[in-house]
Amino acid sequence: MARSVTDAVTAPVPASPLHIGDYRRYWLARFMGVFATMSMVVLLGYQLYAVARDDYGMSVAEASFQLGLLGLAQFVPLFLLTPVAGLAADRFDRRHVAAFANGIDGLVAVVLALATWADALDLPILFTLAAAHGAARVFLGPSMSAIAPNIVPPALLPRAIALSSIAWQTASVAGLAVGGLIFARAEWLPHALSAALLGCSMLLILTVRPVRARQDGPRLKPVKQIAEGLVYVWRERFLLGCITLDLFAVLLAGATALLPVFARDILFVGPEGLGLMRAAPAFGAASVALWLSFRPLQREVGVKMLWAVAAFWALTIALAFSRYFIVSLAILAAMGAVDMVSVFIRSSLVQLFTPDDKRGRVSSISGLAISASNELGEMQSGLAAALLGAVGAVVFGGAGAIIVTLVWAWYFPELRRARSFEPQELKKEVSS
Repeated sequence: MARSVTDAVTAPVPASPLHIGDYRRYWLARFMGVFATMSMVVLLGYQLYAVARDDYGMSVAEASFQLGLLGLAQFVPLFLLTPVAGLAADRFDRRHVAAFANGIDGLVAVVLALATWADALDLPILFTLAAAHGAARVFLGPSMSAIAPNIVPPALLPRAIALSSIAWQTASVAGLAVGGLIFARAEWLPHALSAALLGCSMLLILTVRPVRARQDGPRLKPVKQIAEGLVYVWRERFLLGCITLDLFAVLLAGATALLPVFARDILFVGPEGLGLMRAAPAFGAASVALWLSFRPLQREVGVKMLWAVAAFWALTIALAFSRYFIVSLAILAAMGAVDMVSVFIRSSLVQLFTPDDKRGRVSSISGLAISASNELGEMQSGLAAALLGAVGAVVFGGAGAIIVTLVWAWYFPELRRARSFEPQELKKEVSS
């Protein structure tokens, strides 16, 4: 009989998460899924911008605003479905929830490939596919995030998160670069490749042993479970600070949404250059994630997280003024590196601080904050670009995000007090 996920770990702790078969399959499924979705979504944005400019005759400002609306189209289903997605991750087998989400994204990739091949793309189709992707992602995030703590011992969780980030970032590098190169030769082909990889990811995640949340008390009714997760995050100032820091900082500075503008009309590097620009942050992040998987941060983690967030937005401002492609790539890689430090610390702290029976709901709330910051940040950037131009929008957002980071460092002293990843010590540190 397969060992239940709720069984206590009695075997010796492995030296690395990669020594655990379930984790290896989980890692590969994550790599394939991210490779596919990053390639698909970035090219979808480029295609939308090109369709708006070429087929609808829009100006740069008008087409930039369409990129902002694309972010909104992805955010609306995320906002509406987040409570349901978190509940699903805490009530059902998390593998099945993740596989279902990958299946929906696979269908999106198939439709996008066929519509591109038939030269049938228009704005309504692209916005609809973006919304469907947003709906799939809202279920994928909390389920995948909550699986890792169930298949590795707590002592290995920070290293498992670092390795998972390597999967995410290296897949982003590969997916974005390969997708851009293939797109330049056959526009439908990268979407077909994404569909195949999402199918493989779905099958791989189903080979992991059954993963259900551990229930320490009586199961509440669905509506009460949803409310319990929201109340828990609201009352735990440490979690609230971690989650909202990302929400408000990125909300002001969604520079990534404007990269198609920089690639096409400022740096003049086309879809191949856009793929490299989107891959550069992932390359920087993957390099740092690899380092952290061997030498994870151990002390003063809260202060380091805050400095990393501030550095990210300072680099964002520098990006706005770059007019050389190679310089822009270097800045983007540095942005990815410091962002990885922040993401690694924040993800580890949130997972270690949260009880297992609430991880799905807390992960969904965290995912909503990240998605809100990304998608609504993209809308904000599109609107700001229409008013201030792409460069002005990025400078304005980066400066605002730095101010938010300073305010959060003052208003949530719990973030500064987090010194280690030891679960028991962490709770004492942030409550002192």
